[in-house]
Amino acid sequence: MVFNIHDSEERKTVTEFPRNIKKWDDIRIPMTDGAELAATIWLPEDAGKNPVPAILEYIPYRKNDFTAIRDSARHPYFAGHGYASIRVDIRGSGDSDGIMKDEYTIQEHDDALDILDWITEQEWSTGSVGMIGKSWGGFNSLQVAARKHPALKTIITLCSTDDRFADDVHYRGGSILASDMLWWASTMFVYNARPQDPEVVGESWRDNWLDRLENTPPFVEEWMRHQRRDDYWKYGSICEDYSDIEIPVFAVSGWQDGYTNAVFRLLENLPKESKGLIGPWAHEYPEVAIPEPNIGFLQECLRWWDQWLKGEDTGIMDEPKLITWIQNSELPQVTYEKRPGKWVADNAWPSNNVNKKNVWLNDEKLSFEAPGDHKTATIPSVQEHGFYSGVFCPFGEPGDLPADQRLENGKSVVFTSEPLRESIDLLGQPVFHAEVSSDQENALLAVRLNDKAPTGESTLISWGMLNLNHLESHEHPKPLVPGEKYQIRVPMDVLGQNIPAGHQLEVALSPTYWPQAWPSPKPVTLTVETGEETYMELPVRTPQPKDETCADHFLTPEIAQVIEKEELRQEQRTREVRHDTVSGIWKLEDYSDEGERKLLINGIEHGSKNKNTFMVRENDPLSATITCEWELKVGRGSWQTKLESFSEMTSDETTFYLVNTLIAYESGEKMFEKTWKENIPRDFN
Repeated sequence: MVFNIHDSEERKTVTEFPRNIKKWDDIRIPMTDGAELAATIWLPEDAGKNPVPAILEYIPYRKNDFTAIRDSARHPYFAGHGYASIRVDIRGSGDSDGIMKDEYTIQEHDDALDILDWITEQEWSTGSVGMIGKSWGGFNSLQVAARKHPALKTIITLCSTDDRFADDVHYRGGSILASDMLWWASTMFVYNARPQDPEVVGESWRDNWLDRLENTPPFVEEWMRHQRRDDYWKYGSICEDYSDIEIPVFAVSGWQDGYTNAVFRLLENLPKESKGLIGPWAHEYPEVAIPEPNIGFLQECLRWWDQWLKGEDTGIMDEPKLITWIQNSELPQVTYEKRPGKWVADNAWPSNNVNKKNVWLNDEKLSFEAPGDHKTATIPSVQEHGFYSGVFCPFGEPGDLPADQRLENGKSVVFTSEPLRESIDLLGQPVFHAEVSSDQENALLAVRLNDKAPTGESTLISWGMLNLNHLESHEHPKPLVPGEKYQIRVPMDVLGQNIPAGHQLEVALSPTYWPQAWPSPKPVTLTVETGEETYMELPVRTPQPKDETCADHFLTPEIAQVIEKEELRQEQRTREVRHDTVSGIWKLEDYSDEGERKLLINGIEHGSKNKNTFMVRENDPLSATITCEWELKVGRGSWQTKLESFSEMTSDETTFYLVNTLIAYESGEKMFEKTWKENIPRDFN
């Protein structure tokens, strides 16, 4: 995972603020059970005499090294505009005490309530607090908001989810998200193993490190024990009861992000004061994200904070409920620096400006008129279908996005429309409906929606998948009856996309999608009954005159002064598909050297390398194998540590096999090695 501050001629760095600020390093915040969490606080110099509201970011990514650069671009900005901006490492991470047992635990949320109590007791605090966070910090902002602490008045959640089972890195449509299940677990496996800083915590750092190395579990084991939507996933999924959140929420994401779907659900279900923003961005803050255009997001945050934490009328409540970037059609690229398009505004969600329009499948064609006859389509398994699907959650790194879908279309069954007679804008969630039967008891369906250019290039604009055993319920899956017909509904990823006149739409179907979906135990052949019951439901938006005013809504991006660093090793990224025609083996090797840097503010050096390999053999779903390898360094001067990890996931017809190995070095000498092995039964996956 990489947190980049991308260069942009349009962004300006702000070094002077309305209020002078000071920074408090290595603050210890006491928890109810006696543990202490590490915090950094930026606040106005005169906050002791003139108390200010507080803004909390609460994540496990190590404030003194891994996120130090991005923290320095954001938190001083808020402080300089009259807030105490507080960055806390979650228990078991960074210089905080303890062990991290899992993500989004009761302990994590209880600690957050203790932090909120502590903030309200400080002389510099007015007692009003907001939370902000991207990804993990966006998730727990929602989860903590549901705990209804009286000091928490509002949150800004970016790139997050309200549904931990159906819309996160573990499962999608009830299928194992193979691309991320092990990778993300391996990431936290090695991240959690990093030591505290001896200059901060003293000699206790080594005992704490050994404790973390020995007792922090590989998260993937617990995630794989819960292959259906049970109480484990319901906890922390605020969609279980949206009424638990009673404060205004500003929900933000981008079309390249893996978590955009939640923005629409949040606006539909949270307090009416809540608002949404979706740009063209990957998994990053909008003032620094790619693809451009960036926006002055920190200024938007200040307007939100001023409205809800200072009680000032900033005009936000007179503005649209949802502002989105409708992307122009582009030929497929695995990286975009910019995405041309337009800002549009909707005063409500669901929006009266968006209407459903169906396009029916029949005889390998798409039609905007329902067909009168019925034909069947046979959808066979091609195990290597999906290698050019891109990553589930792009961070804006080179190679993250799907390649030309002509590379995939020959491995699936594709239905194609006639060229569109006029341009259409799509905004919202497409939904695929079909009548389907399977020749096996266990099966999945992957659906792709493509924009085909007149010159033939095919760009993936949305996708979805459904574990057909979860057809009736994610909580109570059932075996399929081979040959029996089922009516299915597959929600696709949301989109904001213009399809020009002359372009064609493609809907591609397959019972495989490796490495996004873990393969079914046996090769599957699906039969789709085409006709009036099998169609793609499209969200077509009618342009509005007020859309023209959106172009001037946002200010030029600003960031605070970024702390200086010395680059010790440059970043490198490769993503390569290999096919051995003799063995029939297909491999995707995704390698990321995130570079190494030295932070001049504290002398810490840190860097990492990660290689993920996804392998499958033609016609053999049980050959699917994922390996994730990490090398990670943290040190300063003579104090140098290195971690290496190896994670592997395989399966047979009945069982998943997990192996996780962790090795730790101090000053070049191996001082720890341990391997975890776990066999977990397949549960309709």
